[in-house]
Amino acid sequence: MTAVIEVTGLTKRYGGLAVVDDIAFHVDAGEIFGILGPNGAGKTTAVECMEGLRRRDGGEVRILGLDPLTDRHRLHQRIGVQLQESQLQEKLKVREALELYASFYPNPADWRELLERWGLAGKADAKFAKLSGGQKQRLFIALALIGNPEVVFLDELTSGLDPGARHATWDLISQVRAQGVTVVLVSHFMDEVEELCDRVAILERGRIAALDTPAGLVDRAGGEYRVRFRPMAPLDEQSLTALPGVVSATRRGNQVDVTGTGDFASAVTAELARRQVLVADLRIEGRSLDSAYVALTGRSMES
Repeated sequence: MTAVIEVTGLTKRYGGLAVVDDIAFHVDAGEIFGILGPNGAGKTTAVECMEGLRRRDGGEVRILGLDPLTDRHRLHQRIGVQLQESQLQEKLKVREALELYASFYPNPADWRELLERWGLAGKADAKFAKLSGGQKQRLFIALALIGNPEVVFLDELTSGLDPGARHATWDLISQVRAQGVTVVLVSHFMDEVEELCDRVAILERGRIAALDTPAGLVDRAGGEYRVRFRPMAPLDEQSLTALPGVVSATRRGNQVDVTGTGDFASAVTAELARRQVLVADLRIEGRSLDSAYVALTGRSMES
């Protein structure tokens, strides 16, 4: 893979305090790369240094081979940015916003096509203030893509949206990547990065606490997890304790709980299939990016 973003030793201080403290990572072409952490972790500051919107105090940043400080104008012709807090003039119409942003680039995308692609064709003459939260987010994505960027930065894109609008926006982000655009997604939602990201950096107090695929972070955190199910045929649950990775198997009424480590869930389901025991209400609990975050950082996202 070719790295389109290279960050080495990036540092940003305010009043002597490093809010971004010597972080390093790379982003490959075509990735959706997540930057995850609680409010105040330094996510937005780090990304704004990468975009050239803030001056870094140390380290090196290269986006598409360009330094965002010394090559700012050239870089901004090749990237798209959706800021954490984006607003437009309330009376500005959707088509006017797209026409305006298209005028900033030498070879912009066809804004009419973007209207169609992002489901805004029926809102072309609607004023910004009249758009729903989901429609505003689709407009901001379209504005970030109007310059035909090679890399797009999306910062807290789904904050404040209802669950339906959040999932619809996830589909849009996947479509952006499908067009060959590299995406840097800043978020504090575990489910969002778990659903969308190829790799994710967990930022904690300005430093990278861990960096891996979502599944890799969960595996790195380790620990036990639980498989719960309701057997539809007679089953001696104690027979499952001999399987690799199984720590315990207990019955609560008509439900069986099996705890273990590693890939024990596969061993349990394979054994049930071998015994021809059908199950209902199968659930796997206790191993998620949320639990991995707590294990890797020592605190919950809310703390």
